[in-house]
This record gives sequence, structure tokens and C-alpha cells, in this order.
Amino acid sequence: MASLHTLLILCGCATALCLPTSSLTGNTVIDVDNGKDLDIFEINEAAGLDLVEGDILIKEGEDRNTILDEKYRWPTTVPYVLDSSLEVNAKGVILRAFEQYRLKTCIDFKPWDGEPNYIFVFKGKGCNSKVGNRRMRKQELSIGADCDSLAIVEHEFLHALGFWHEQSRSDRDDYVTIMWDQIKEDHKKNFNLRNETVSSSLGVPYDYGSVMHYSKKSFSKGSKPTIVTKIPEFLDVIGQRMEFSDSDLLKLNRLYNCTTASIFLDSCQFEEPNICGMIQGDGGNAKWARVQMVEGGPQTDYTNLGQCKGVGFFMHFSTATGTKGDKAFLESRLFHPKRRSQCLQFYHYNSGGIDDQLNIWVREYTVKNPKGALRLIQKISGGRGRFWKLYHVTLDVSDKFRVVFEGVKGKKPSKGGLSLDDINLSETKCPQHIWRIRDLKRLLPKTPAGSGTYSPRFISPDGYSFQIGLYINGLKDSPNKTAIYFHLTSGLYDEKLKWPCPWRQASIELMDQNPDIQHRMNNIKMITTDPKKPLTDYMGKGKYFWDNPRKVGSLVTGTNGKKFYRGPGYKMSNYITHDRLKSRSFIKGDDAIFLLSLEDVTGLLKTKRPKIRDLRLEIDDREAEEDPKRQMVNPRVLGPWTKRSP
Repeated sequence: MASLHTLLILCGCATALCLPTSSLTGNTVIDVDNGKDLDIFEINEAAGLDLVEGDILIKEGEDRNTILDEKYRWPTTVPYVLDSSLEVNAKGVILRAFEQYRLKTCIDFKPWDGEPNYIFVFKGKGCNSKVGNRRMRKQELSIGADCDSLAIVEHEFLHALGFWHEQSRSDRDDYVTIMWDQIKEDHKKNFNLRNETVSSSLGVPYDYGSVMHYSKKSFSKGSKPTIVTKIPEFLDVIGQRMEFSDSDLLKLNRLYNCTTASIFLDSCQFEEPNICGMIQGDGGNAKWARVQMVEGGPQTDYTNLGQCKGVGFFMHFSTATGTKGDKAFLESRLFHPKRRSQCLQFYHYNSGGIDDQLNIWVREYTVKNPKGALRLIQKISGGRGRFWKLYHVTLDVSDKFRVVFEGVKGKKPSKGGLSLDDINLSETKCPQHIWRIRDLKRLLPKTPAGSGTYSPRFISPDGYSFQIGLYINGLKDSPNKTAIYFHLTSGLYDEKLKWPCPWRQASIELMDQNPDIQHRMNNIKMITTDPKKPLTDYMGKGKYFWDNPRKVGSLVTGTNGKKFYRGPGYKMSNYITHDRLKSRSFIKGDDAIFLLSLEDVTGLLKTKRPKIRDLRLEIDDREAEEDPKRQMVNPRVLGPWTKRSP
């Protein structure tokens, strides 16, 4: 059987350096999840917590009429404080979760600046929150040990925004069967229903895929399920901890009357004849055409891959005819950015000449240039490809603008041209790197457990080299799960870098290839390098885990025959189960795509506590000035009004 390495798109490694090997081996790893996939209720049980429904903070007799009562809703911009007790990785995960809320809903988050009520996020015992805005000034939300995953943070903030668990809704018994005899006796109360005077489905059908749903063995006294779905296919779907489901988002947007998302700009698959409001731009002597296939390729669009008749369109600029220098401009509709940075994502198929070129421009409208001035952002060329390729392009626009795609015919012969599909534009950060794994669908049944491969070595913006190890069928002791390793590796800039590597957060994101970025449920895991994390090698020598790979790593040979040093591995043996891997669009056209980044998060070490005015204290002062009777009392000594740091 061909080596798995030969079936991946890999790039060359840096020239090996003649340095002595360290006393560590290439198998030195730390297992982040210890081979376990702990859910929220398990984390909280281990922390000794006994909370309502496993993670909800409610005092006896406290009002529970939350989701239906407007007084318990937050403003659409929610004030928050990240406490210094939080781990650095948790802070980064929380901020990423905020970005997901902004991308997919109208809910935004801002550092607290004296508003009457705010969410105080801290590292307490376990993962838990209150339901809704309790109007208690400082409302606590705990992201404790093992809670620093994107889905758990999204889950707890959905509680804070007003949502109960999905399986507690009043129509639950129509969709699942609760196996009462399998539930631990003292946890049966966690399966109580919330009637329609307390909660509401907001007109959204029961959602097995909700991030707010319990898993099948929640609070089980043995190994049998406590929740059995009445549609068997959903038994292993409930309890997903990847991302919001579409129904989660629909309910949240309905509750808060959202009509637009905070940082989403556009998504276009060219299925409608109006091509998402795009126009043929001036200045070219050719045009882009909306088509379903091109004789010289592609044969299908990327949205549907030819699976649905009557749909499946993309935009194509033909270079099969014409002369060198022919060009066509495709311009987006107008956008009004809120931020100064945007991420443009699209698929591109080049079936033309090897010197045909796709240029990405922005047309910016300013007082100085009211009709718009073009600015070149990126040129894409370099030969033909027989597949749709994903691109990310960072824009830096602060004024009204359009995105412009320019196709230019080269001199070399062409049987096709340049094609575009599945364009997404948002005011988010682009991932730094893309790792596309070809033919993953075919490799799954053929690759033995314990057999792994490595990505190319990637370079972070500040020069750190890193690599991902992938075990698509997991490890020998945990098959049917895909495992991921993160390694620092030796690179060209090591002598100029600080070691041990301080506070860099790696984001390893298996992309759900849904054409619309707002409807993706990417599987995102994040880890952070702690420069003081200890490591003892097999010779008993104390070292630091994230030190220079030349000191703590092993000399290995890349697929191109060149040698380099690979540092110890940070392992996630439960990165994703095969059931989830085969769901959604994680594998599309037989391929899987990882989005990778390594960011400097040193700034998260210290939480800046804002210097604020206590607005309620000022209100009390003004009332005292207006009421002579109240002037006899100094409001600053009254308990409820005492100014406190968050």
C-alpha cells in the first residue's frame, strides 16, 4: 500500500542543521485529554459540583422565568470582564467564542465600562453559568479546568443569554426517551422538563444537534445510555461539542430580534442569476460568465459538486480563446466595514494557461476618491490545478468598498480559464495556513490505527516553526477517533526567537466545508505554549516542554529527505470521532481541510481592569442632591452602591 505521506499535499522542509540530537525521542508526548472526551457534566462532577441540570447556577426559590421575560435579556452588546484567574488558553478560547457570536448573530461583547450589569468570567470550579441576565451587577460565569474548549464556552454563554438545555424543553418526550432506570438516583432531577411558562422553543423544531443538548450517557450510573433518540440515527449526534447548530443560532437570533450579524459581510455561491449583486466591472475587454461546467474544467461547481440537478453554478473567465492581456473584472456589491481588517475566502479553479492570473483588488470610496480607487491586494498565478483550491486573502479596508476579481489571460495555451465559487467575506482574522488532505475518504478504511502522518512545517508570523501530526484512525488504544499532535519544529529563525516559546496559541481547525461561513460547525481545538511547562526526558533531565526543538526534540527526516528537529508532541487523542468526521461536510470531494494558526497571546497574561465610573453611584449622588432628606446620608457607605473592582 502506498505510504500515507505520498497522498498528502506537502511542502518542502528547511535545510537540516548539523546539530547533535537531544536525549528525547520523537515519541515524547503529553496527552491533553488523557484519552477521554469529558463532557460538561463530567467535568463538573469531578469538581465536586451538584448543579441544576449539571451546569446551571440557581438558588432555591430564584425566579426561573428567564427566556420569556425581556427583563432577563442582555443588551445585544454584552459587557464582560475576563478575570486574571483564567488560564491564558481559556482567555483566547473565550475571545474566539465571542468572534463566533459576532459572526453568526447580532450579539456582541465589550469590556465592562461601568454598565449596571456585566458577566464576570473567572476560573472557578468547573463550567457553569446562570440563565439569563439576573440583573445582579456582577454575574459570574466559570470557565474552570478542562472547560477551555470553544463549544463549552459557547454553551455557557448561551445559558447566560437566556437558554436552558435542549432536552429540558416541554416537547422533549416526543423526540427522546429518558431511561430513568439508568440515571444516578441523585441526578434524576437534572432531567426535569421546563414548561412553556418558563421556557420557549421560539418556534424552532427539536434539535438533536444542538450544542445545548446532553450526550447519550449523561449522568449514567453505568455504561448504558440515559437518553435514547426516537430516531436511532441521532443517538450519536446528541451532545456534540463542536459549535452552535443552525437551530441554536436561529433561536438566539429570534430571542434578540437579530436581523444582521455583527461582523459578517457576505456569502455567495452564485446559485441565483443576480450573482449576489455582483457586477461586470469597467476596464476589461471580456466578461465573467455564470456557468455549471467548463469543457476544459471544472466539470462541476464546488458548492454541490454536481450532486444536485438544476443547481451548481460558478463564475468563469474563459482564456481558451482570445489574446494575451485580455481581462475581465467581477465586482462585488458595496460594503460598509466596521473594522479595519477583513478576511476574504473563496475557492478558485485554474484550468487555463500556466501564466493566466487572478488578481484581487479593492475599490475604496473616500472623500478624495468618491468614484472609487482600485488598490491591488494579491496576485494568484502559478499553473493549473485539477481541483477547487481554497484561498484566504486579508483585506485592510476602513472605508466603503467593493471586492474586485480581475482575470487576466496569459500567453501560454489554455483549454479552460479561471473559475470562482463559494465566496465568503467577514470582518474576522484569516487563518495563517491551510493544510488540505487529499483522498481522505479513501484513506479512512485503509489506514491502520496507530499509523500517522505529518503536515508540512508552517511558520507563524513571528517566525516559530510548527507541524501537525495526524492519526486519521486514531491510536492503537483508541481507534475510531482521529488524533492530532502539535509540535514545534526547528526553523530558519530559531536563533532570533525567544525560548522556551512563550504564550503562543495554536488553533487547529477542521473545516466544515459548508459553502456559507455562518452555517459551518468547524471542529476547533486551541492550545497555548506555557514557557514554564516542565518536561523530564528519559535520562531524568529536567527541561521545558516548549523549549527550542534542537534542545528537547528529535532529529527526524522529512518526506523530501531533509532533516530537522521535531519537538515533543501535544496530543489530542479525541480530536474528533469518526461519526462526527463523516457528518456535516468535514470531508468534501473526498478531501479534508485544516485551518491552522499560531498567534502571540502574550497580551492576555494580564487582564486590564478598566478604570470606570460607577454609573449607579453617580445616579445616587444626583438623587441625593435633588432630595434634601437624602443629603443626610452618604451614599458611598451604602452596601449596594459601594464601588468595587470586578
